[in-house]
Amino acid sequence: MAKPGKVFLVGAGPGDEELLTAARVIENAEVVVYDRLVSPAILAKLPATAVKINVGKNVGNHPVPQEQINQILLEQALAGKSVVRLKGGDSFLFGRGGEELEVLAEHNIEFEVVPGITSALAAAAYAGI
Repeated sequence: MAKPGKVFLVGAGPGDEELLTAARVIENAEVVVYDRLVSPAILAKLPATAVKINVGKNVGNHPVPQEQINQILLEQALAGKSVVRLKGGDSFLFGRGGEELEVLAEHNIEFEVVPGITSALAAAAYAGI
């Protein structure tokens, strides 16, 4: 059995690739599990060799239920992969990051949180406030 990998819970921020706080983590990702709100500019930064799994949801349309997302993260980490869980905005503001980390903690999977810049703060900064 492979040594368990690590999961990085990454907030992609408001979509501007220049505001991405996790470039070092993304560059080394073997698997990226990403949301609908992650911008195309940030998705373009993913390694060509990484397995990319779209788990995006729309209101009333959840093609990949949260329990399945949790299972994907767990299975990939148990396979020894470096996994990036890439979320639009901040991982905990409407993001269910806590639920995902609880599952990983229950299975003794190492994880790291790389917070993103929230849209509210980025908008204010761009406006010069």
